[in-house]
Amino acid sequence: MAHIDLGVDETRFPGITGLMRYRPETSKPLSELAEVLLRTPHSLPAGERELIAAYVSGLNECTFCCASHSASAAMQLEQGMTLVDQVRADLDTAPIPAKLRALLRIAGAVQVDGRSVTAEMVANARAEGATDLEIHDSVLIAAAFCMYNRYVDGLGAFAPDGQEAYTDSARRIVKFGYRPTGDPSQPDHRLSEHRQA
Repeated sequence: MAHIDLGVDETRFPGITGLMRYRPETSKPLSELAEVLLRTPHSLPAGERELIAAYVSGLNECTFCCASHSASAAMQLEQGMTLVDQVRADLDTAPIPAKLRALLRIAGAVQVDGRSVTAEMVANARAEGATDLEIHDSVLIAAAFCMYNRYVDGLGAFAPDGQEAYTDSARRIVKFGYRPTGDPSQPDHRLSEHRQA
């Protein structure tokens, strides 16, 4: 259970969902950022953006965020969880487009330290067809997820065991997105089982 009393049943509101309910004033901008980065129309498909979030969360060893965004990515990628697992296990051999691999490398560098992103990495991404917006948003997704991961883990939020625990939440996210409904007495069908994180 979390390090502080969130005032909710954490088994019903695990991970970031409980934290969001504890502090709705910060929930709104955090949710809106996730919505813009992961769900709005973009040249990178939503599944690929969720994969970047899952990849960075895995590097940060944030169980809740990694599992929740892996589930969301899997639902939106043709190869499903098999591809997500392959990317997380070995980015170099995963069967993904070269552009996505280059963007994931940039995201992985951001996870280590923003200054680890090199001009060569950016040039490689461009050479594989990445636009400046795609590079920008890959960096911002990675940076945001480092924050979300530290938020969840820094407060010791509850993370359910097993990937199947995240499937229903992923379905809600794919259907409704990350924006909160605003009624703290009801389960928020729009929250990621991590509402990101």
